[in-house]
Amino acid sequence: MERDLDVRTAEAVAVRFELAGLGSRFLALAADLAIQLLVVLAVVIVLMIYGAISGNHSPFGTPPGTGGKLGSALFIALLAIASFVLAFGYFVVFELAWNGQSPGKRLLGLRVIRDGGFPIDAGASVIRNLVRIVEASLGFYVISAIIMLLSPENKRLGDFAAGTIVVRDNAAAIPTLANLASEEDEAAVAGDGLERADRVLIEQYLARRASLDGNAAQAIATAIAARIRPKLRASFHYLDDVSLIEHIARSRS
Repeated sequence: MERDLDVRTAEAVAVRFELAGLGSRFLALAADLAIQLLVVLAVVIVLMIYGAISGNHSPFGTPPGTGGKLGSALFIALLAIASFVLAFGYFVVFELAWNGQSPGKRLLGLRVIRDGGFPIDAGASVIRNLVRIVEASLGFYVISAIIMLLSPENKRLGDFAAGTIVVRDNAAAIPTLANLASEEDEAAVAGDGLERADRVLIEQYLARRASLDGNAAQAIATAIAARIRPKLRASFHYLDDVSLIEHIARSRS
């Protein structure tokens, strides 16, 4: 089921996220698992070729240079560790490198973000993917699917633990902007027609822009520009929304 989630940022701008549904999330997971399987198959093929060349015809047999059961046990242990690193590290590495997206999520246009609309960080990614291993062992995500259907934010166990949500990569700002300043701060600022509340809005946006998802940052800039353009004494039609905000901030610095 697809649902929307409205998040109000520190700039008093509401951003609407379309939550990823059960179907799209499992299609993304299936794509990621297929990629992981291809990696495992490639490694096994390489080991088999190496074994054939070295005279050891089983990739799970005794590695060259070791002897007996100890060598076989060590080799199997290394394979188990490598499998864990692949299953766990795959998602963490991609989510941090691609700002909340694995290859499967990128293919389906999904993204992991933290509650409140913030980009995912290392701590949240590690937690949600450690819990993923537990979820995969519980009937291969069956319990996770049930919990997602019951959750208003389509969260699985890992999302609850890490404080994350999975959204479609098309965040949009809701046009309504809350008034940041009290009545005594509403006096117009001389020079360009903007009010103090507008100044605070611009300053907070620029201070927090780097921590926002790219689409959310653009959506907020568009909403702020729509608010301030009618008040300006010059049209600045040649500046896009972000450039306008930066120009106003520089002019008052």
